[in-house]
Amino acid sequence: MIKQANLLFSASLMLCLSVVSPVRAHLEGNTPPPHCQLSFLDGKLAEGWEAMKGEVVYVDFWASWCPPCVKSFPFMSQLTHEFKDKGLKVIAINLDESVEDAKEFLAKRPVNFPILIDASKQCAQDFGVIAMPSTYIIDKKGFVRHIHRGFRTGEAEELRSLIEQLLIEEI
Repeated sequence: MIKQANLLFSASLMLCLSVVSPVRAHLEGNTPPPHCQLSFLDGKLAEGWEAMKGEVVYVDFWASWCPPCVKSFPFMSQLTHEFKDKGLKVIAINLDESVEDAKEFLAKRPVNFPILIDASKQCAQDFGVIAMPSTYIIDKKGFVRHIHRGFRTGEAEELRSLIEQLLIEEI
């Protein structure tokens, strides 16, 4: 009877562990972000994450049809203005089906940070994006330290505080 209970417990634990969001288990902590093939709106290829080591990188996956994304853009512009010279790099990765949709969105909402395109959507898949916007904050060592899904104005201060902490960390 005890042996069966232990087997049932072990099976239940394995099932629970397999249901836990793999993105949290895989990306947060001491894991580098997945390799991505990204380009700028003009088609020019973007540099890889390795080139940004030594900086804190705020990676935001977004789409033009996403209402919370509209709210997050002023915050990301503010972060760039406030922390760019202190080592923060904000990058927004668009997931629209059409680059024209992204361009129309940006024509109404100019930004001061790079906009990249994930044409194949493989980068979003490898990151485990399941909501819009999805933010991944990479530390100076090149590890994903925080994952944040969605955007509500009240969360801005918490994100700002986390960024400030990461900016003062030693490599």
